[in-house]
Amino acid sequence: MQRGQFSSTLTFVLAAAGSAVGLGNIWGFPTKAAENGGAAFLLMYLILAFLLAYPALMAELIIGRHTRSNMVAALTSIASGRCAKQVGRFTGFAGMATASLILSFYSIVAGWMLGSMLEPITELLGLASVGSWLTEFGTARNIGLSAFFMLLTAWVISAGVEQGIEKWSRRLMPSLLLLLVGLIFYVLTQDGAIDGLRHYLVADFSQMTNPDLIVSALGQAFFSMSLGVGAMLIYGSYIRADANLPLVGTLVTLTDTGIAFLAGLLVLPAMFVAQDLGVTIYGEGGDLIGGPSLIFQVLPALFESMGTTGLAIGFSFFVLMSIAALTSSISMLEVPVSYAVESLSMRRSCATLWVSSAIFGISAAICMNFETAFDALVGLTTEWAQPLLSLLLCLFAGWVFYRNSLLEELKQGSPEIEHSLFWKIWPFYVKLVCPLLILLTIAQGL
Repeated sequence: MQRGQFSSTLTFVLAAAGSAVGLGNIWGFPTKAAENGGAAFLLMYLILAFLLAYPALMAELIIGRHTRSNMVAALTSIASGRCAKQVGRFTGFAGMATASLILSFYSIVAGWMLGSMLEPITELLGLASVGSWLTEFGTARNIGLSAFFMLLTAWVISAGVEQGIEKWSRRLMPSLLLLLVGLIFYVLTQDGAIDGLRHYLVADFSQMTNPDLIVSALGQAFFSMSLGVGAMLIYGSYIRADANLPLVGTLVTLTDTGIAFLAGLLVLPAMFVAQDLGVTIYGEGGDLIGGPSLIFQVLPALFESMGTTGLAIGFSFFVLMSIAALTSSISMLEVPVSYAVESLSMRRSCATLWVSSAIFGISAAICMNFETAFDALVGLTTEWAQPLLSLLLCLFAGWVFYRNSLLEELKQGSPEIEHSLFWKIWPFYVKLVCPLLILLTIAQGL
């Protein structure tokens, strides 16, 4: 069976950046920045993204392109000993399970985005009751919108790499960037925006030693770049042999962190614009409101206070959020689907149907036990499972994968790589420094 392949490096970067750029950047990053001191969180996030996330990303891309297979097969194929193969299988299946669990709660939040996107349309059509159903928290609404979002994701994945992932990444990523920049320019012209910029860009360095901030920034860096779950490994397996992987990894990391930074430039100033219009943005403890309340209470109140203009701005904002959600969800669904297609010999359409249905079943269970299940699953997967799985992938790249095989793989797209600064630093870094730093950072949260 012939595997799919991205047609060019540019389309790969767009697809990989689309995987990295999602609700983790445009929803998760600004809300965590609001909860953790603004600029202090931004600085710690940028440090960890380049010190830890980029080396881990490179490990996934190199293993993926070398093996041209799903996560389980990839890790077992580069292992030579029986024990290493067993660890590889465990890591592969754990990555698939984590990707599926993330997608199960991700689809719920993405469904909320779709509901908020459609609500201004229902208001213009005079369908107030439908608009209320779309935006008011409820089990039936959560399950229904999650199902709709999963159908969209499955539709893209069922078309394959070229006609599905690549085609839609090429369309959605430029649209996302244009919408984001346009909204930033609009918000920054409003009263109160400068106070938000000050909160976002002026750091209180004393907060950077806060263990909660460090762990939150680490989880954000790995979650926003889709690391540890095999998404980047799978995308790496679809990249052309002549692509310069260190350059590609750098472009993906810069795109991901850049859009996260831009999202902060939009959301934090928007909060203070909302305050200037009479919206409450501080909680009872005196901290800025974060989490779902920020996106689904503070910002809609801001849009509503703008009158008719607010309807257009609100619609554009939630279109942006929905696009970001879809570009990430297709990479997460591809992780278990690629395994079903390659290792279980299922047709792609059939594999997509069964896998997406199973993940939706988990989503429905979360919706019915939301108070206890949602936050627990978010913390388990993004703050613990992803960093630990990335640690294992770094160990595979550094200790299990033969150094000569690594070099030969990198030489395909960069013949002079052996004499580069990257090759002098990365093998040692991913072997010892990166795992140690990940462990130390995780230990901060214990």
